Amino acid sequence: QVQVVESGGGSVQAGGSLRLSCAASGDSLSKYAMGWFRQGPGKERQFVASINWSGLNTRYADSVKGRFTISRDNDKKMLYLQMDSLKPEDTAVYYCAASWAYYSGAHYPSSQDEYRYWGQGTQVTVSS
Repeated sequence: QVQVVESGGGSVQAGGSLRLSCAASGDSLSKYAMGWFRQGPGKERQFVASINWSGLNTRYADSVKGRFTISRDNDKKMLYLQMDSLKPEDTAVYYCAASWAYYSGAHYPSSQDEYRYWGQGTQVTVSS
């Protein structure tokens, strides 16, 4: 199994940037697809981005496509989310999650039901 801890959240003005990090421990991160999800005030948790075990395949929610970039460094056991051109509607708690993939390049799901391991979340607040 793997444990994940998010960091890098904070407050920023609209149009600004933040970079979220997710540090993993335990099992080799290469065996997992990784995802970012978020839960805004009064909203259900929703998919943001996912990446396959090698980092070659990524998927984004339409609302963040072209503004957010997901990446990973398996040697460092790290997952990242670069967030640019932030909008007030991006305000949310952001969660990192891991989904068992065992080197399947086609596995990088958007459904949170596919993810077994979750972090505690990091708050991102974007002011107008």
